[in-house]
Amino acid sequence: MSRGARIATLDSLREHLQWAIELEHSTLPPYLCALYSLDPDRNQDAVELVGSVFAEEMLHLALAANLLNAVGGRPRLDIPEMLPPHPRPMPHGDRSLELSLVPFGPDSLDLFLRIERPAPAGAPAESDDYETIGQFYAAIEDGLRHLCEQLGEQEVFTGDSARQVTSTHFRHSAGKLVAVTELASALEALAEIVEQGEGMSRDEVWDGDEDVFHPGREEVAHFYRFEELKLGRRYQRGDTPATGPTGETISVDPTGIHPMRPNPRLADHAPGSPIRAAQEEFNLTYCGLLHLLEQAFDGSPRMLAVAVGEMFALKAQAEALLRMPDDSGGTAGPTFEYVPVEQRR
Repeated sequence: MSRGARIATLDSLREHLQWAIELEHSTLPPYLCALYSLDPDRNQDAVELVGSVFAEEMLHLALAANLLNAVGGRPRLDIPEMLPPHPRPMPHGDRSLELSLVPFGPDSLDLFLRIERPAPAGAPAESDDYETIGQFYAAIEDGLRHLCEQLGEQEVFTGDSARQVTSTHFRHSAGKLVAVTELASALEALAEIVEQGEGMSRDEVWDGDEDVFHPGREEVAHFYRFEELKLGRRYQRGDTPATGPTGETISVDPTGIHPMRPNPRLADHAPGSPIRAAQEEFNLTYCGLLHLLEQAFDGSPRMLAVAVGEMFALKAQAEALLRMPDDSGGTAGPTFEYVPVEQRR
């Protein structure tokens, strides 16, 4: 049974595209915690695979913003709703799926496989309480097509094309950053998001892009990249979702993973303590990043390069936290808690 009503008005379309921005962002903190918990000297393959998914989620965030801008909306990222406490549900998704901040390992891989799970064959479009990301984007595609039929493309795509972020502003992924100006480019942007997540078709693991770390090798979709890590083997030409990966092995060194405390909170540590001070500094940097991204997507596309640069400061702060032992028997970690604008310095 389909979940949620059909997207039948422009206001509803804009609302759902803002939800898409919130959805794409919601994957970033869990992916970053897993990524930063890995020692790149001992787990290079895992760092490359998780890092490539993170980069493409940033691309999907930009594509969702382009879609919203194209239909006359205004993307919002520097808002408390982007950073509710973890564990948390995916925005407007299946409430049984909880996003947690945990180090790389079986728990994080199981979570990531659930996030990126391909929609089953014949699954209905779902505009709310969606079971898979693909079903949510199918509802947006259906809404776009319906509104273009009812109103005409010129009445749907009223946004200023100067607000579109393009590959000029972002070149950190093998994917394509589509400038959205009409229905055809909107459908291309939606296809890019879904194919990178779950593959080009039901019987393929490939997403249609070239592997950014291995030129000449085709790239598998996010779900199958995480499956490679879970099963310890790469997909190769001829493999399918049914066969599983049969290529070269991937090894993970468990001694090269920082044992981050699951779902850390500022409240775990006393005010003024070194860990809490480091966590507060990280949260300031992360909220500053959200502010830069909002500027980039709200009329200043060139700010995206500044936002990407801020990621390096964020990485250094997170890695420092993951080297700090805490009273859980593991290490500290970033909390991803929202800092109100008036409390930032």
